[in-house]
Amino acid sequence: MPSLQIQLKRMADGCAALTCTRADGTVIWQRQSGQRGLVFPTHDLTHYVVETVLGYQHGFYGLLAGGWEFGDFSAPWPRGVIPLAAREAELVVGIFETERRMGGGWSGAELREQGKTFAAAQKPGRPHADMPALTDEQVEKIHALQEEVLARWAATKQGETLELVFA
Repeated sequence: MPSLQIQLKRMADGCAALTCTRADGTVIWQRQSGQRGLVFPTHDLTHYVVETVLGYQHGFYGLLAGGWEFGDFSAPWPRGVIPLAAREAELVVGIFETERRMGGGWSGAELREQGKTFAAAQKPGRPHADMPALTDEQVEKIHALQEEVLARWAATKQGETLELVFA
C-alpha cells in the first residue's frame, strides 16, 4: 500500500485544512470550515492513530493513498459502498472520539462494549461493520498515540501545519 503524507494546517480564521500527498505526487485537500473545523481535525487525527495502530490498509487514509478523493466518502458515493475495513475503522474511530469527548478513561472492555452497542444500533439493511475484538494492548497503544498526536495538534499555532506520514 502506498504511503501518504498528511498535513493538517490550523488556519488563522479558526478553520483547518487537510492536505494529503500520495506517493505518486498527486495532492488532494479539503478545507474544514465552521463546525467542521472544530470537529474534523481531531477526528481525522484519530483516524490516523487507529489506522496506524491497528494496521488498517484500506481505511480512510489507505483509500486516500490508493486514489480515493474526499468526495468518494459521501453521497452520491461515486465509488459505491465504502469497503468493510473503512467502515470498521470509522466505527473504532467514532468510539475513541466518543470516549475522549466524554472525559476518557474507558477500559478496553468498556470500549469494546460501546462499539458493539453502537454497531448493533445501525440502521437495518444498511452496510455496517461490527466492532473488532480489540485487545487491551491495542487499546493502550491507541490511547498513547492519540494523546501524543492530539497534543501535537493542540500545540500547532495558527498558520502552522502538523505533518504525519501514513505508511
